[in-house]
Amino acid sequence: MTGIASVGAYAPRYRLTAEAVEEAWGQFHGAGISETAVPAGDEDALTMAHEAAALALAAGDVDADEIGALLIGTTTPPYEEEAIPPRLASTLGLGTDLETRQFTGSTRAGLEALVTGLEFADEPTLVVASDAPRGAPDDEVEHAGGAGAAAVVLAPDGPGAVTDTAEHVSLFPGTRFRPRGSEETTGLGVTGYDRQAFTETVAAAADALEGDLADADAVCLQSPNGKLPYRAAGDLGVDTDALQAGTTVHDLGDTGAASVLLGLASALEDGHTDLGLIGYGSGGGATAARLAGEGVAVRTRLEGVETLSYGEYLRMRGDVTPGEPDGGGAYVSVPSWKRTIPQRHRLVAGRCEECGSLAFPPEGACTECGAFEAYDEVSLPGTGTVEAATVIGQGGAPPEFVEQQAREGAYVSAVVALDGPGGDRDEAVSTPTQVLAVGDENVDVGDRVEATIRRIYTQEGVTRYGFKMRLADA
Repeated sequence: MTGIASVGAYAPRYRLTAEAVEEAWGQFHGAGISETAVPAGDEDALTMAHEAAALALAAGDVDADEIGALLIGTTTPPYEEEAIPPRLASTLGLGTDLETRQFTGSTRAGLEALVTGLEFADEPTLVVASDAPRGAPDDEVEHAGGAGAAAVVLAPDGPGAVTDTAEHVSLFPGTRFRPRGSEETTGLGVTGYDRQAFTETVAAAADALEGDLADADAVCLQSPNGKLPYRAAGDLGVDTDALQAGTTVHDLGDTGAASVLLGLASALEDGHTDLGLIGYGSGGGATAARLAGEGVAVRTRLEGVETLSYGEYLRMRGDVTPGEPDGGGAYVSVPSWKRTIPQRHRLVAGRCEECGSLAFPPEGACTECGAFEAYDEVSLPGTGTVEAATVIGQGGAPPEFVEQQAREGAYVSAVVALDGPGGDRDEAVSTPTQVLAVGDENVDVGDRVEATIRRIYTQEGVTRYGFKMRLADA
């Protein structure tokens, strides 16, 4: 029987407090939310999905090449038309023959992906939910909007048993929607109508489960704000403590399609094992599941580090930045970029067939022996040591990085000695890269760093994703 083997969860390290929004607008519409997680200037649903998935794979000690299927749920994909799974599969080093599914258009997409993933019973399956909802500036969706991602590894005989699932649909148009071509989610804002749609739909899905949710340790319920889930407590027949144990909305904000799986990760990490999962999608529909989660491995990175002012928040999300200068920066065609994806996504180095030295990237003559022999592919572990670092201040960024600098300010450019295979520091290879630093973090020579995936820049409308480094203890 397919079950949950491990779970990973990630949230951006920037935070925006309710007080900062209220000071800017004179009011705060994100009911029951103290602060929201804010993506960095080079983060989006894809990069957050990578973070969560990498944590889930590490928690379960699962090799990437074991994964046979990849399912993703989000309402905020980087592109309206272009699939996320191929890029995520590349950054994680998954195989090219895996089955993929993408779920979108509804905040229950994350739980839909999980329930669908249970059908892939014969091989380990990776399910990821990642989201960052946005609304109009003085709108409830915007004030509540957070960001985060969670991932689940499903495997034959995984210890986390999903014992039952159910669905319910009931038409409630206009509760929450995003028009075609818009980045902003909105709704009619009819409070009583919205509450009726939510409570009736989730309660009906829960009623369709075979068991009663009343004895669940935690109920991970879709959380568009910090109050609406509790309005449904009576209809669901659960107490508010169980709902609080399964929600992250108060500290991360509305994480859309990732909401339920983030609540699952948080509840499991806190020791809860008897869980109810309910995802709500405006329109309206709901998906419900019951989980016995004892023995599931969990690894999370949800802590906030830097609190933003409202002006900094607007800059971070790109509302008050000039964009890339006319003429762009150093041009790299998409075909050329694709040829270097193994290096940019997975740190694939080369070993000289003549002398055995490592090269990164593996191209041209060997720097040790000068031979033009072919290189054997070698995967690096993604850790390293800073050899040199400098801060690129205002006006010092190459044109392709001006947008990033406008959003986040000065950034660290460094030379990093990447550890050799197996973490061998004696066989390190050096490469230039950015090192991510948040708040008061300093990057110094000798610091240990680890690789992650971020947006590098966008040209011709196509975003280039690749590795950057961050402090290893961050």
